[in-house]
Amino acid sequence: MSDGGSRQWSDGGILDRILSALAAAGVDRDVLTVKALAPLDHFHARGFPASVELGDAMPIEAGHRLLDIGCGIGGPARYYAERFACHVTGIDITEDFIDAAKNLTELVGLEDSVELHLGDGSRLPFPDSSFDGAYAQHVTMNIEDRSSFFSEVARVLKPGTFFAITEHGLGEAGAPHYPVPWSSDGSGSFLITPDETYRLLQEAGFQHIIAEDTGTKYLAGYKKAIELAEAGKLPPLGIHVLMGRSAPEKTVNAARNIEEGRTHPIQILCTKA
Repeated sequence: MSDGGSRQWSDGGILDRILSALAAAGVDRDVLTVKALAPLDHFHARGFPASVELGDAMPIEAGHRLLDIGCGIGGPARYYAERFACHVTGIDITEDFIDAAKNLTELVGLEDSVELHLGDGSRLPFPDSSFDGAYAQHVTMNIEDRSSFFSEVARVLKPGTFFAITEHGLGEAGAPHYPVPWSSDGSGSFLITPDETYRLLQEAGFQHIIAEDTGTKYLAGYKKAIELAEAGKLPPLGIHVLMGRSAPEKTVNAARNIEEGRTHPIQILCTKA
């Protein structure tokens, strides 16, 4: 996995920004909940609503052990652990994210259900057949060797279990306009087409691959964020707080790329054979 995504997302001080935003919004950190954190800690495109939809699609059962690859600051891991009464192990290449994720997990009292590791999702430090399911939300755009990544995910999954992905695939119109949320200038960005993703998943041993075109949803989400920003009405809690000053330009380009067919957002659910 390239560390380009790490550099694009965080320049340090993530936890301080989160706690400051919560205080400004009147949220008491001493009685913090997963619900209160939700607008802020699902650090991927469309944020919390996208995590809810992915949770609706994944066949998670109580007691399952799940792997969150590229867990960010841990929002989805905490949400799924609480919603499904399961155990989630998260791994992320960005040290600042993992430090924040551990602190937030303790604040909401889920440290027994959510385990967090600093590490590379392309070289997972877990034994074979360790997990009942895995997911990666808007992580794969920063992974150069997608084939090895998918094979590594398959290795740590039990036979017959699921793997879910949300990503911006490469569209037919060519390279995207930068900056975008996963890359400021194209460095560390490795987009492939949905068809190529499908093929590589098959080669890695996945089957029953179901792909959903999510471009319309993501475009609507980006445009809503742009509208609120231009009107000066962005909510006090949202992933724009963590993206910083570059958030408006990245959001505009993310929407433009979908409209021009330069990116092709998809959600995939598949099964290890």
